[in-house]
Amino acid sequence: MRQIACHVRVTGHVQGVAYRAWCRGAATARGLRGWVRNRDDGSVEAVIAGPEEAVEAMLTAMGEGPGAAQVTDVWSDPVDPGGVAPGFEIRR
Repeated sequence: MRQIACHVRVTGHVQGVAYRAWCRGAATARGLRGWVRNRDDGSVEAVIAGPEEAVEAMLTAMGEGPGAAQVTDVWSDPVDPGGVAPGFEIRR
């Protein structure tokens, strides 16, 4: 299966609702690698990489997020999957 990666930005009410922890769990469950962090502007930023089907499913899930989140938009741009380290981490 083809490997892809995306740089993602999620806006809305996505901080203070365990979005990053949810994201790490959802990505790990899908066998994805990458990272997620809060941005100073109130959005969440992530890089996700793995099999194309799993990345697409994760992008769809990120539009919902955890129960307390209210996602407004999800933007994604392709990046080189070769530069994404193994595992999935929450960054500061």
